[in-house]
Amino acid sequence: MNTPLQLGRFTLPNRVFAAPMAGVTDRPYRRLARQLGAGYCVSEMVTSRADLRDSLKTSRRANHDGEAAPIAVQIVGTDPGQIAEATRYNLERGAHIIDINMGCPAKKVCNRWAGSALMQDEDLAARLVDAAVQAARPFDAPVTLKMRAGWCAAERNAPRIARLAEAAGAAMLVVHGRTREQGYGGEAEYATLAAVKRSVSIPVVANGDIDSPQKAAAVLAASGADAVMIGRAAMGRPWLFGQVVRYLADGTLLPDPAPAQWRDWLFAHLDDHYALYGESVGVRTARKHVGWYVANLPGGTAFRQHFNTLQTAADQLDALRRLLCEPQSLSSADPLSPLSPLAFPLAAAA
Repeated sequence: MNTPLQLGRFTLPNRVFAAPMAGVTDRPYRRLARQLGAGYCVSEMVTSRADLRDSLKTSRRANHDGEAAPIAVQIVGTDPGQIAEATRYNLERGAHIIDINMGCPAKKVCNRWAGSALMQDEDLAARLVDAAVQAARPFDAPVTLKMRAGWCAAERNAPRIARLAEAAGAAMLVVHGRTREQGYGGEAEYATLAAVKRSVSIPVVANGDIDSPQKAAAVLAASGADAVMIGRAAMGRPWLFGQVVRYLADGTLLPDPAPAQWRDWLFAHLDDHYALYGESVGVRTARKHVGWYVANLPGGTAFRQHFNTLQTAADQLDALRRLLCEPQSLSSADPLSPLSPLAFPLAAAA
């Protein structure tokens, strides 16, 4: 199962993907996810509105400096003209793939009839995909769509939208096995995903509640999907991508790394994080990432409370070194190099 997947002109090295998550999957996170096994990563969603494009928040989300190809940018909006213009704008600035967000359940997105709210208007959903495909064609760039099973339990219309999206030229579909009504509550189901897979000939990716290698294999078997996309389960556990890759390849279940292993990945992640956001914002936004990493450590809750009071990057890194038992200075060498003795076992599995 863990063979390369063709997406337009791009060959993805494996079928374990990192899901786009607002406030999480920025460039530093994507870089780490790729190094630890993810075969494909999608940016945080960026607005299709030109009047918001120059905001600092949006510009950071669209920062792909030094990022490996293919670079996939997720856009959100409700107007075909704006979607087309945003497609061209992002492709001209280095993106290789455009993903349309039709899955976000957040009220601030859905109240504007964007995200998963679009699933209530199938005609508009199809026109948005068509607008992006037409705009992307001169760039030879694939357009993909991420959606939910439906708007509510009574209307699981993902198979119909899947057929419309394929007819409009979409190259791949990602389906989260929850409705908009569920948000992130309850459990994901995969019967709708299986129906989507039967409805189209393009690749279909399973998303939702995939939190272990065994669950990934079970979802693929139940749905017939071509790949899996992992979101929340990898927050603070970026090695999960490599674990899933290896399990799907040969059935080997790699153990979770000890803190003495993952601390170097965390330090490299934070170094990249501070570089992107600057110290003031970087210190604040690093807190959530560190909180996820330490959540299951003895004393992790107390450490997180203390960590959240620290005001400088130096203090944050010092606190982490003391927590993780082996004080050290950050090396000028990149701990995420493919030749690193820490990263190599998982990166090689990719």
